[in-house]
Amino acid sequence: MDFLISLYPWIKAFHIMSVIAWMAALFYLPRLYVYHSEQVGLEGDTHALFQTMEYKLLKVIMNPAMIATWIFGVALASIPGVVDWAAVWPWTKLIGILAMSGFHGWLSTQRKAFAAGGPIKSGRQYRMMNEVPTLLMVLIVLSVVVKF
Repeated sequence: MDFLISLYPWIKAFHIMSVIAWMAALFYLPRLYVYHSEQVGLEGDTHALFQTMEYKLLKVIMNPAMIATWIFGVALASIPGVVDWAAVWPWTKLIGILAMSGFHGWLSTQRKAFAAGGPIKSGRQYRMMNEVPTLLMVLIVLSVVVKF
């Protein structure tokens, strides 16, 4: 574990960068779904274009960013003294992270629904779901910074 202690600033920096990339994708993909469901539909050239954008966002940016976030986060949590597991905040953060990962999975199933030609949600439903990562981010950040 000593080597992790010496790498702490690097692990933390890469964790923050991967979280930013993951969050950007979590905010953008539901917005693409809004436009896809309201303006594009499930056939035609624009549908194919949206399919490509959604697929690449998920597979090239979002999945690797989530994996990196988890790897660097677990590495940080493994460093002695970084997390007080007797406190409440690590558990609220963990609940938020698990919910964020579940939301990520839900977005993936929605992409598959678009690819399969439906059924898909309404633009309004995707707009409402677009707020989920924001609420979870608030929980996670307050957990870490305020340490309640």
